[in-house]
Amino acid sequence: MTLSEIADGLEVTASQRDRGVAVADDTETPLVDRLAEHADDLPCTPEATATLVDAYTAGRSVGDAAREAGVTPMTGAKALHRCGVEGVCPLAPTRREVVRDWLDGRIARSEAVALAGGDEADFALATYVETHDPPSEIVEAVDAHVAGSAPLGGGSAGSAGPAGSDGDALGGALGSPDGLR
Repeated sequence: MTLSEIADGLEVTASQRDRGVAVADDTETPLVDRLAEHADDLPCTPEATATLVDAYTAGRSVGDAAREAGVTPMTGAKALHRCGVEGVCPLAPTRREVVRDWLDGRIARSEAVALAGGDEADFALATYVETHDPPSEIVEAVDAHVAGSAPLGGGSAGSAGPAGSDGDALGGALGSPDGLR
């Protein structure tokens, strides 16, 4: 059986999503300097926010990143949300609808907290997420910083990737090509 016989009758039923242009940044402006212009829109200092972003994108938890930045985990989650980081809200999308119902005045707060299923801190963070959109300027600065520190980028992280200080962006995960012979 040939490949054309296998493919006979196949058709594409879904379209590819356009995700836009990849962000690349070669300005080498440190993230702290970019965030300083928007300090009033952040729940903590630009320095702490930059530390949070670097720690979180390196794979640390929100709590660990917050400790490294010297802020509370709640403040860390708020700052990451303002930077456009997805997934810091502790409530699922359907439970966030309950928060929106409370914000719109359709249900009482005590009922909303009970229906949301989290504790007071989870409800407070979900309320913050629902009432504070990430400013596009901050999101763009963080995206450019993260893209510039990626293994293929050269931006503000220099030649060493986020995984190691020796310039090996993959942290030695692939080994040496000499060992393949």
